[in-house]
Amino acid sequence: MTTRTQPPFRADHVGSFLRPKRLLDARERRAKGEIKAEQLRAIEDEAITEIVRFQEDVGLRSVTDGEFRRTYFHIDFLEQLGGVKTDIPVTIRKPDGTEELAPPVMRVIDKVRHVKDIQRADFEFLKAQVSPGLTPKVTIPSPTMLHFRGGRAGISREAYPELEPAFYDDVARAYGEELRSLADAGCTYVQMDDTNLAYLCDEKMREAARSRGDDPNELPHRYAGFINKVVAQKPAGMTLAMHLCRGNFKSTHAAAGNYEPVAEALLAEMNLDAYFLEYDDERSGDFRPLRYLPKGKIVVLGLVTTKFGEMESKDTLKRRIDEAAKYVPLEQLCLSPQCGFSSTHHGNALSEDDQWRKLELIVATAREVWGD
Repeated sequence: MTTRTQPPFRADHVGSFLRPKRLLDARERRAKGEIKAEQLRAIEDEAITEIVRFQEDVGLRSVTDGEFRRTYFHIDFLEQLGGVKTDIPVTIRKPDGTEELAPPVMRVIDKVRHVKDIQRADFEFLKAQVSPGLTPKVTIPSPTMLHFRGGRAGISREAYPELEPAFYDDVARAYGEELRSLADAGCTYVQMDDTNLAYLCDEKMREAARSRGDDPNELPHRYAGFINKVVAQKPAGMTLAMHLCRGNFKSTHAAAGNYEPVAEALLAEMNLDAYFLEYDDERSGDFRPLRYLPKGKIVVLGLVTTKFGEMESKDTLKRRIDEAAKYVPLEQLCLSPQCGFSSTHHGNALSEDDQWRKLELIVATAREVWGD
């Protein structure tokens, strides 16, 4: 089979890695004011240099910075857009009497705009560490993250009396400016991380969308149009992918359900180049929704879990790839973990050795299946 010369590659990955202890300690010290921002960044630089070497040694052809400069996969990026505000997390008491920290809530309080380059400096450092012939990859949150969780109530009516088209146009324009900034720095591979379309596969989440005034049957198609406004601004030569996840906070999940409710909008209507779809267990359903994938697009099958350390077998992965190939030609498929290993700085319930072994398995399996 022909070797892929552009991303995604046959063995790819979603992006985040477990933060080393010294990095976690440094972030805590920075939060307490014990070290300066430049001291924290120097420690981040060292950790990123090491994670780049690991990815190269394991045989990956796309390389990320592990999201080592972030606390959350989405907030650190989105709150740097003009007009976006993050509410401080609060402790809530659950019906059983236990307490938990509610996730931060993002709100649009003014016109959304691109006020500065967000990822460029981080990308330039990453690029400088990556060996020639390999592809540095940037992960950013999907623009739908500014709408789904809060719905209409989370977006200022003063700034946006009507969401269509002004809100979607403004967000897309801001994303387009960020993509052009990255392209100017030499970036050719960007992945947008999206939980919302995956959540719309779950009836509980669909009902929550109804309670916010949205139609869960219409929303995937609206988001397809939204994403396409971003894609229309994609610089030439850049691969733009989307990763779907049903939740990955500290090895938990927030949703479950087959991709069928969103498959047509996601695969056939969005003008993206590739999709990273989690398929590590029964929560994701079968492969039949892949029938909507047109020629020319790639699906990266997330068959290897990042939630726990138990290892999948190579034979099981090959069998599942064969199952997916009943709906999509094998040359339009690739292999990856189902999510990052650390969507937030808290990390998942597995060890650094586990994440290394899982990526080695992915690379070895891809070579046997595709010869690449």
